[in-house]
This record gives sequence, C-alpha cells and structure tokens, in this order.
Amino acid sequence: MTCPHAAAAAVGTVRTYPFGDHVDLRLDPDYAELRATSPVARVRMPYGGEAWLLTRHADVKKASADPRLSMHAAADQDVPRAAPRALDSVGLMGMPPESHARLRRLVSRAFTARRVAALRPRITEITHHLVDEMVADGGPADLVSRLALPLPTAVICEMLGIPRTDQHIFRAFTEALMSASRFTEEQVAQAAEEYADYLRGYVAQRRAHPKDDLISALIEARDEGGRLSEDELLMLTGGMLVGGHETTANQLAGQALVLLADRGRYERLVADPGLIPATVEELLRYVPLWASVGPSRVATEDVEIGGVTIRAGEAVVYSLASANRDETVFDAPDDVVLDRAANPHIAFGQGPHFCLGAPLARAELQCALEALTGRLPRLRLARPAAELDWHRGMLVRGLVELPVTW
Repeated sequence: MTCPHAAAAAVGTVRTYPFGDHVDLRLDPDYAELRATSPVARVRMPYGGEAWLLTRHADVKKASADPRLSMHAAADQDVPRAAPRALDSVGLMGMPPESHARLRRLVSRAFTARRVAALRPRITEITHHLVDEMVADGGPADLVSRLALPLPTAVICEMLGIPRTDQHIFRAFTEALMSASRFTEEQVAQAAEEYADYLRGYVAQRRAHPKDDLISALIEARDEGGRLSEDELLMLTGGMLVGGHETTANQLAGQALVLLADRGRYERLVADPGLIPATVEELLRYVPLWASVGPSRVATEDVEIGGVTIRAGEAVVYSLASANRDETVFDAPDDVVLDRAANPHIAFGQGPHFCLGAPLARAELQCALEALTGRLPRLRLARPAAELDWHRGMLVRGLVELPVTW
C-alpha cells in the first residue's frame, strides 16, 4: 500500500509525459523517482489530456488483470494517450471482452509452447540459413537487416502462408502503424487501405486454394464453423502478420546490442550456451520495447490502485519498462544479470492482453543467440554503441542498423 504522503503527491502534481525523448535503451530517471514517491502519478499525455501513470511492478500487474480498466472503453475515443490515433474498436485489443476472448481462443492454439516446440527445428534452420548468407557475404554486416528482421518475418510468413516476397507490403503498414510522428495521418490511412486491399486479395486467393497454414485454418473457421466474421478474419490475419515480426525484430536487435556493447556478456554465452534461456529472459526484462507507454485503458467504475482512487471515466497508462526495473522486485534492476534466478518480468504484459506470441518470440530469440554465439564466437560491434542510429518518431524503440563484424 502506498503511504499517504506518496498518494497525496500523486494527486497534487501533474507532470508532462513523456519525460524525455528516449529512443535508445535508456530509461528516464523520472520513472525511478515516481516508483519511490508517486507510483500512481498524474500526467499530461501528448494527446487527449491527463491520465494516471503506473510505474511499479505490483500496480501494473494488478491493473493489467482488472476488467474495470478497459481498453474497449478507450477505443475510438479521444482519451489521454501516447499515440496520435485512438485505439481502434475493430482491432483485437479494442474489442469487447467477450469478442476479444473468443478470437484469442481461435488463434491461441497456434502459439502454445507445445506447438512452438514442434516449430523449433524449422526456426533453427531458418536462423542458420540467414547466418550462412551473412557469413558468405562477409563482414561488416547489418544484424538488423540480415537477422533480426528477416528471422521473425520468415517464421510468421510460413505460419500464416504469406509469401516473404510480399513483406514490403506489410512492412510499409507496420511502420505507418507504429508511427508517433514519423508519418502523417494521411500516410497512415493510405498504408492501412493498401494493407486491407492486400489482405482481402490474399484471403480470397487462399480461400480458392487452401493449404496447410494458419490463414486456411481461419478461413475454415469462418466459412464452415461460423466462428468469426469476414472482418474479424482479416483483422486477425493482419494483426498476427504485424505483431509476429515487428516487436521481436526490435527486441532481438536490442538484445544483441546489450551483449556486444559489453563483450564479456557475449563471451560468457559463447563459453556457456546453457545460459541462453535465462539471458533471453533477463534481456526481455532489461531492453525496453515501447518508446513510452502502450494503449490507454479507461476505468468503467472507481478502482483503487496503489492507495489512489481512479474514478470511473479516467484514463490509466503504465510503463512495462519501469515495472521491469522495480527495485522491490528485482535485485540490481539496472544491471544485466545473465543468470538471474528469479525473473518475474512482465515484458509480454499480463492478464487478458498477455502477448499471444510470447512462446514464439522466446524461441526465436533463443535460436538467434544460439546461432550467433555458436557460429560467430568473435562477433563484435563494427561501430561504437554510442554512434548507432535509432528510429525516431515511432511508438517502439528500434535500431536503424546494427553493424557487426567477426
């Protein structure tokens, strides 16, 4: 329970959010200050007005699982938010809880730990093929374009039955969708329209010529089982294609940077590959994905979080990155501890919106580190970490490129 003076501070002070323009792996020190003094803080968001910002691990977990803090209530509304556009009610996150649960059940079986374990040999094969091509072309090489992006792209394309040669179409939409200020709203709308046209055409093609892939299975669920509408079919297909590659690509590049910026970490994995699963979990905790916070939630009734009453109709946002640096949960939270024993990070979220693709992302990250440390023990940065370029004006953090040599 937050002490009374901390709760009073949260109510009495309104800070402008985000606190700084951090596009790399650094977290603003304001998060640590808020965790200590005002873990439920009043902030003025870039769009829509004021919201409550949660920064502690326990509060974020509680809020994520509380149905009274609703993404659906925030959909299509000019609510306080970090993104320039409101959450779309036709997207999975903005749907009513019962529709959201129904559609998650339809696709969740494709991403279970058992299904992903069966996919792992193919993920390993794709990874080594990409490393083979990179090595054959010689260094220095860009690890973003040679491995971090093409690996999850190839895997999700195979699962869905999408040709990798079409990736320029969904990459263009992904970049527009993830834009905070890099693209105009007109450009975002145009990219969305082109993407929708592509999906409609491809679903029609697969409907006429079904195969053993996830899109064909969803079409069957639509046409024969009546378990989803045509719009829901297109939304699920498009959402999985975007979500199945973008975040993992940025996370993989960030993890590689953390390991290579302090080569002792990388060398430790070369010497002891058994540490790779724990290392992936530690870097999921340590490497921030969102530039600020994710989608807003709106309270449908009064809710108490951290000793503060959030009134019905008020917006709530939270920082997963801050929660994963909570010193009351993690020892030395700002250090990278490759063999951290207890690691209850929430990088994939919590509750009903927990990332469906978490098992797949974990497998891809592990396979990538296994291939790199096993095949390229002398891998190192070809440019100092401080000189690397990061994408700006985006909702997620991502390297433009990661030059390496070996």
